[in-house]
Amino acid sequence: MTHYEFRVQGRLTEEARSAIGDLRITEVPPETVIDGEVLDESHLHGIIVQLQALGITVVSAHPIPE
Repeated sequence: MTHYEFRVQGRLTEEARSAIGDLRITEVPPETVIDGEVLDESHLHGIIVQLQALGITVVSAHPIPE
C-alpha cells in the first residue's frame, strides 16, 4: 500500500465527495487535494478513472514518501 496525493481543479460537488469514499479531501483554493492509501496500480488507475468520470480534472497524482 502506498499513500497518494491527487490534486484536482476547483471544488468538489457533494456527489463527488460521496463517490470518493475513504479518501481525505482538503480544499486548497484554487485546487482540492485528495489523499489516502492506494492498494496497487490497478486501484490507482481506478481512482483516476472515477475522478474523470465525475468530470474532475486531475492536475497531479503522486506517491507521498513515508
